[in-house]
Amino acid sequence: MLYKKLYIGGELVTSNVTTDVVNPATLQPVGSIAAADIPHAEQALVAAENAFPIWSKTSIKERTDWMFKLRDAVVENEQHLRDCIQLEMAKPWSSTKDDFQMLVDSLEFYADAMLTMEQEPLEDKEGTHSHELRREPLGVAAAFLAWNFPLLNLAYKIGPAMAAGCPIVIKPSVKTPLSAYAVGELCAQIGLPAGVVNIISGPDHKVGDAISSSTIPALLTLIGSTNVGKHVIGTGATSIKRYSMELGGNAPAIVFADADLNTAADVISGVKFSNAGQICVTPNRVFVDETIAAQFIDMLLTKASNVKVGFDKNADIDMGPLMDEASWIRIDNLVKDAIKQGATLLTGGGKPKGLETGYYYSPTILTGVTPEMAIYQEEIFGPVICISTFSNDEAVLADANDTDAGLTSYIFTQNETRIAHFSSELRFAEVQVNGIKYAINLPHFGIKQSGVGVDCSLLALDDYLSYKRISRAL
Repeated sequence: MLYKKLYIGGELVTSNVTTDVVNPATLQPVGSIAAADIPHAEQALVAAENAFPIWSKTSIKERTDWMFKLRDAVVENEQHLRDCIQLEMAKPWSSTKDDFQMLVDSLEFYADAMLTMEQEPLEDKEGTHSHELRREPLGVAAAFLAWNFPLLNLAYKIGPAMAAGCPIVIKPSVKTPLSAYAVGELCAQIGLPAGVVNIISGPDHKVGDAISSSTIPALLTLIGSTNVGKHVIGTGATSIKRYSMELGGNAPAIVFADADLNTAADVISGVKFSNAGQICVTPNRVFVDETIAAQFIDMLLTKASNVKVGFDKNADIDMGPLMDEASWIRIDNLVKDAIKQGATLLTGGGKPKGLETGYYYSPTILTGVTPEMAIYQEEIFGPVICISTFSNDEAVLADANDTDAGLTSYIFTQNETRIAHFSSELRFAEVQVNGIKYAINLPHFGIKQSGVGVDCSLLALDDYLSYKRISRAL
């Protein structure tokens, strides 16, 4: 079994308490970590605070050199990092590549971005002053990571923080800490200056609250649920802080009669069944034009029947298990409640045959889903496609917007007028038209109850940088 240590102040640190990491496919421990407690959280925050005066004044060239060193160490240790992800999440081996590659991409992208960033000129209309607008490191950042993409979520935070000159305390989920702790090992291996990166994990109500309630962080950044976001904001109110949060979603996917149905079926089934549906941007409510509903549903049923479920590094697996028992029970209850209220189960529901051990949930398709059902209102975060039909554009637009969430939305149509109208009127931060695309250079963010701030792209750097204006009389 793997054993991973805390990474605090440039050192790998043990703890009196260890926490086992359990594989959700086998239900067996695959490793353990040195678990943080409140003193460890305080130690990590102080280490970051002590590093700030040095790291923030370090030249951009030197900071980016360290980022490239870490990038090289990550590339050299690809096998181990991906092993950690697969063991802690039971992901298909092929999908661990996405997590891994995002860390490489983030370190490269933000290093290059800082090297090429130009100062923004300010004009003085009266000609009495010269003005300079500087971007400077904000301060210590603290990042809380969701468990669904262990390295990808870490990548979203470590790249812009390091590039901007902000020491960071990273708290991965206790469910999936192995790969993040492995990054701490690499930071120690390359001799990264003490306190620039700190990686600790422990109970949220202790370690998480100790971090967010501290007055040391200038930025609290989170990937998680809306409720967790509210809690972090509440506990963070001990001082004025900046917040950057990517929170829960309730994405609509609207399939019009003129859509390329093969593409729509590929995208919707791909995102719903990849990562066992445990993706914040996955379509939660699928609205299908009633004139093509039967044909499209048949296509989705074929997709669902071809999903290979299991846990085997050497097999061509499409989908692994859910993360834990609580997730399994919650999703199964949502499905059963929908059926009780009149939805029709076309396939799936419960565990797949032959996979009684582990938290597997069958690829599932429900039709006749209505707004009164909890599964329509709540983020499912599981491999369940919920289908409603529509016959009117404005009615389906209103239904799609009828949610407090505002992360991602999808439309599938060939009508340019409709694309323009729905792209304008959908109240979501992202509108994916006839496909799906995410990359480190593309901003990812939410509106309404789905978050504040930005992950990915140059815009993310704004969360980690403060502005200073210097005006000089001529």
